[in-house]
Amino acid sequence: MAPYQFIKREYPAVSEGESRPVWLVAKGAVETSGLPAEAAAWARNAGFSGAEGHHLLVPGANGELAGCLFGTGEASTAHPFATGKLAAALPAGLWRLEGSENPARDSLAVALGGYRFESYKKPGAERGRLALADSVDADDLARIASGVDLARDLINTPANDLGPAALEDVFRALGSHYGAAINVIAGDELLEQNFPMIHAVGRAAADAPRLLEMRWGKAGAPKVTLVGKGVCFDTGGLDLKPASSMLLMKKDMGGAANVLGLTLMIMDAGLDVDLRVLVPAVENSVSGNAFRPGDILRSRKGVSVQIDNTDAEGRLVLGDALAYACEDRPELLIDMATLTGAARVALGPDLPPYYTDDEALSADLAGAASAVSDPLWRLPLYQPYESMLDVPAADITNAPAGGFAGSITAALFLRRFVEKDIPWCHLDIFGWTPKAQPHAPVGGQAQGIRALYRVMKERYGRNSA
Repeated sequence: MAPYQFIKREYPAVSEGESRPVWLVAKGAVETSGLPAEAAAWARNAGFSGAEGHHLLVPGANGELAGCLFGTGEASTAHPFATGKLAAALPAGLWRLEGSENPARDSLAVALGGYRFESYKKPGAERGRLALADSVDADDLARIASGVDLARDLINTPANDLGPAALEDVFRALGSHYGAAINVIAGDELLEQNFPMIHAVGRAAADAPRLLEMRWGKAGAPKVTLVGKGVCFDTGGLDLKPASSMLLMKKDMGGAANVLGLTLMIMDAGLDVDLRVLVPAVENSVSGNAFRPGDILRSRKGVSVQIDNTDAEGRLVLGDALAYACEDRPELLIDMATLTGAARVALGPDLPPYYTDDEALSADLAGAASAVSDPLWRLPLYQPYESMLDVPAADITNAPAGGFAGSITAALFLRRFVEKDIPWCHLDIFGWTPKAQPHAPVGGQAQGIRALYRVMKERYGRNSA
């Protein structure tokens, strides 16, 4: 994999060059939207109604492009990022939004909708570029879009080009770009430094397992630690997945990808934090030294774990990383992982659950998710289900029998490795868009990080006080 280039997007202001208008029109509002007479007449004659996602290019008197009409639909039912479809619809050139009630949201939608993963194919045709209104914070929009695109790029990259070593290279490149300090513990050194579960999960792969650590910010600032599951490919181990279930397993490092996208946003914004980022990077492979069903592993925290399914490996590497994270006593601890299919069964691919015992954090995160249209849903750390983790021969199992409440029991498993007085939140994300949305093509996806960034800005931004 070629070295990843961290180039933050740039957006001109409307005043910086000649741009064509994109008139945003609600359904049935062609006559009341204040359109120029020529554009309104063209809309009537072409049957343009303002239906959500529909667009109509408008010619000028001499056949030139004069503008574009775009339908935003009905306010009560429209997708919040409907304008994302403009990214693929607008011809080359500079465009500006006219008639937007929320320029920041609509501009971000176009930015997110413009993502294309073309590392392995001929680039598509040039598209239109969006000029931003003065009311839009261009720097913040650019860092959000860049963080989202970083997460998407990493998830979309296949495992032959993004194993643990290559993920380390990206991790180092991001840290170097923002002046962060990097430490890596790899191979048998994981055993020497007491990360036995990370080592056990990754030891069967040709690419050695490793724990990636980044520190950025200033001493004395609030300590924030992010942990991302970095399983670069998951065969299921000796409890081998069927072929159909392996097709998307390049995305099993989606937690790490999303954490790195969030890390980019935090560092680029210069938030007032002492930031620590931990990514256990492994490949869950099959070989003669693979960990086995029935094995009992010791963990960094001293909790013994019986392996009842080698395909429940993500919680193992996270367990060691979370225990390590707590040794630094962070003010806030967040982990992200493509952890369970049970979360998808419960809430589908587009609505990730989150778990926390911290009511203030939950309220902040739910509010942020709604404000920035980055959907999340709280599920309970239901204490009676703790007994599902019990087994006779070890402290806990990694795969409770019965199959019930799989996302909840996975979260309860992780909670065993978190100190009770440390505010913690676990996000069980899918990291993938299976059906195209206005702001998201099919493929790798950032989930929850725009909401988390909003929380971070409110708590640790320069004007947060």
